[in-house]
Amino acid sequence: MCSGVSKSIAIAVACLAVLCGAFNGAFATVPELSSSRVVFQTNYGDIEFGFYPSVAPRTVEHIFKLVRLGCYNTNHFFRVDKGFVAQVADVAGGRTAPMNEVQKLEAEKTLIGEFSDVKHVRGILSMGRYSDPDSAQSSFSMLLGDAPHLDGEYAIFGKVTKGDETLRKLEQLPTRKEGIFVMV
Repeated sequence: MCSGVSKSIAIAVACLAVLCGAFNGAFATVPELSSSRVVFQTNYGDIEFGFYPSVAPRTVEHIFKLVRLGCYNTNHFFRVDKGFVAQVADVAGGRTAPMNEVQKLEAEKTLIGEFSDVKHVRGILSMGRYSDPDSAQSSFSMLLGDAPHLDGEYAIFGKVTKGDETLRKLEQLPTRKEGIFVMV
């Protein structure tokens, strides 16, 4: 009788190991956030970001430099697609204030794509870019829902840590369709 119980336990443990291995790939990798935070102040409330320097170190460094230089000041969200993304405009063309030479130099830098296995889920910060995977500059999106079709294609560099209520307000703004984009 003991040998039958041992076989049942061994089979159960083996099945559990197989299931754990199968599920392990299904769960999103959740990297550790750095202690640094940035707050974007909008007309609808504040949005606080945390960053993943272990996932996209050059991207995080670039975004921090743009923030420190004031490049995102007077910028705007040019695209809000409910359930998908709220996209911050590229600072070179999205600001209402002129940029000084130091700001222009940093804003015009192009980043090499830092792609990872982190999943595109609500709250993730993901770089905008053109069709060239190494064309990101300063535009980025805050995910308003899960977007698995972006996984491994766009550089994730952080996530929203506070301000989901502000994102919900942005999702309610009136928009207009321009080609494939939903514009604010």
